[in-house]
Amino acid sequence: MTATLSDQLKELLDSPVFVTVGTIQPDGSPQLSPVWVKRDGDDLLISTTVGRRKEQNIRRDPRVSVVLQPFDAPYGYAEIRGTASLSTEGGQELIDELSRKYTGKSYAEFNPASADDDQRVVVRITPRKVVGRI
Repeated sequence: MTATLSDQLKELLDSPVFVTVGTIQPDGSPQLSPVWVKRDGDDLLISTTVGRRKEQNIRRDPRVSVVLQPFDAPYGYAEIRGTASLSTEGGQELIDELSRKYTGKSYAEFNPASADDDQRVVVRITPRKVVGRI
C-alpha cells in the first residue's frame, strides 16, 4: 500500500531542501546519505551511481527511509518510509535536473570531476508511510 504526500510536504520537496536517505547495510546496520531530491507525483527520485554503497544496499534490500528537515524549521521533519527501485534510464538527465535545482548549474559545471563517474542510476522511492511534524 502506498502513502500520499501532503501538499505542504510536496511543496517542500519541490524546493531545494536536502534530505537524508537511509538504506540497510549487509550486516543490518543503517547507512545514511544526504542527497538532492525531486518529486514525481508522490514518489521521490534521487540520483546515485552504479557501485555506490546506497545503490548496492538498495539492490539487495529495497526498503529505505528518507528524512526531510527544512533548514528554516529545524523542529519540523518528515520521515518517508518506502520501497526503492533502480533504473539507469534517465540517470544523466536526472542528475542534471537536480543540479540545476540545487546549484543553478548543469552537473558537469557544478562537478567537473563527474566525467569520471560510473553510470548514473535513478532511485525511485514509493512511499509506504509518512510520519513527522510538517
